[in-house]
Amino acid sequence: MLDRRTFLGAGTAATLGLAAPKVKAARTMAEAESVGVRRYVPLGNTGLNISDISFGSSRSADPELVRHALARGITYFDTAESYRFGASEEAMGEGLKGDRDKVVLASKTKARASARADDIMQTLEESLQRLKTDYLDIYFLHSVNDLDRMQNEEWALFTERAKEQGKIRFRGMSGHGSQLSPCVAYALDHELADVILVAFNFGQDPDFLDRLRTTFHFVDLQQSLPAQLQRAKDNGVGVIAMKTLMGARVNDMQPFEKPGGTFAQAAFRWVLSTGKADALVVSMTDVDQIDEYLGGSGDTKMTDADMELLERYVSLQTDQYCRHGCDACDGACPDGVQIAEVLRTRMYEVDYRDPFMARADYAQLAIRAESCLTCAHQACAAACPYGLEIPILTRDAAVRLG
Repeated sequence: MLDRRTFLGAGTAATLGLAAPKVKAARTMAEAESVGVRRYVPLGNTGLNISDISFGSSRSADPELVRHALARGITYFDTAESYRFGASEEAMGEGLKGDRDKVVLASKTKARASARADDIMQTLEESLQRLKTDYLDIYFLHSVNDLDRMQNEEWALFTERAKEQGKIRFRGMSGHGSQLSPCVAYALDHELADVILVAFNFGQDPDFLDRLRTTFHFVDLQQSLPAQLQRAKDNGVGVIAMKTLMGARVNDMQPFEKPGGTFAQAAFRWVLSTGKADALVVSMTDVDQIDEYLGGSGDTKMTDADMELLERYVSLQTDQYCRHGCDACDGACPDGVQIAEVLRTRMYEVDYRDPFMARADYAQLAIRAESCLTCAHQACAAACPYGLEIPILTRDAAVRLG
């Protein structure tokens, strides 16, 4: 593994197009088992250099995990005030104690369209206290899916003040909903983001899906997103990808994996090969997982084996995975059940195996799935263009999480 400081000083960006990349020979066992970050990249025009695969904390609150990731060469650490009700920020602060100046640290807040600058500043101050730092490298407007939140002048006012006071270095927006593309476009049009954090995976690539259309029917989602990501990069805005595992049912793929090439590593290489994202962030929940994930660092070309794993994953999950950014089922329930949100929380329980996160998010939904338990009309039955059996899945969510 090359010296981390060498990469921090240089950094290189992927430049390949979105279409399926050229393949090369399979990796050797020695390459696959070499643990650690192998590539550091410049994050837009921020002047920051970060690890190409980086630490997400939405599903963890363990300082030891943070220390392990740091020891493996990870330099970008991502958290939010809402993760584990603040416990993730506290764990991040503890884990980075004494090493704050060696990393790029980011957090997020869900400032609403009506939020005032002073209130957002107070929220930032609370995050800084939990993180045991006096500044953040990046502060994101979190989970944006409507233009009203981006258009809130108080957010722009707050970020300018926070920059002037040295409490944040750069501002950003994150999102993974159906209105992601127009929100990104607005942020770029009005120079409201130095960095964007967006859901982006192989299941959103029209070229990748075209390979499978003879077997499966697909609906192209957010067709304008790749162009917006390219526009961001062309304008010096940093791009970080999330939700890269298309639902993360990684255990289903273990029978098909070979030493030195896991499904997760293939999914990460796809993202890094497109040239549309500088880096990616993924939730890391144990040390073995961190080591496996970093096996996908440093390589921006796909192999035939990688493509076979991704195609197999799509074939196994296409009628089970609720696509972020789809929302075709919106309004299908006369009782107002938030179908996509209910299925998202169920995914955390069933696929991520994270009951804490699932139940916490389910409890915050305005309209949950209890009415699905006695539903007779099943108006949502044909609402999913991918064939998900919505009535069965929402009832299951109500039983598991209600």
